[in-house]
Amino acid sequence: MATDVWLISLQDLDDDARAIHLEAVAGLEMGPGQDRFVGDPLRMALTGLAEESRRPYVIESAGRAVGVLTLQAAAARLAGWPDDHSAWLLRGFLIDRREQGRGLGPLAAAAAVSAAQKLTARHHTGEAGVVLSVNEANAAGLSAYRRAGFVDRGQYTGGQAGPQRIMFRSF
Repeated sequence: MATDVWLISLQDLDDDARAIHLEAVAGLEMGPGQDRFVGDPLRMALTGLAEESRRPYVIESAGRAVGVLTLQAAAARLAGWPDDHSAWLLRGFLIDRREQGRGLGPLAAAAAVSAAQKLTARHHTGEAGVVLSVNEANAAGLSAYRRAGFVDRGQYTGGQAGPQRIMFRSF
């Protein structure tokens, strides 16, 4: 089991460091069938850099990239949340298939909540926690989020890949 993960904010890096991290992101691999639940890691990171409301992160463990995730402001309704502004949206979360099963998912999800709390405090934006939606067929994802302290807040049927569970963790 892993003991530490670090979230590296792609927005906070200089151009050279960002290029190195994006190269590592391009090398991440999805497991069989994961493309039903999450997009291409490099495309997600680049989209995150292009949109002001998104904050893309590289997840690192033991000195190497093991995944990606994005926190997005003012977009919580995309996960079935009742409003956009009371929670950060956690989206585009992927742990490399070669790194799965080591406990990195719950650690990274918990680290994302911590990062969102710091962003809220720094920018005085008032969010109370982090929300996400996870496909009901994604048993590994559901388990990882529960272990990270997320609570199931009901079903959301607006997802492109079928019924989702709305999960929330407060700060």
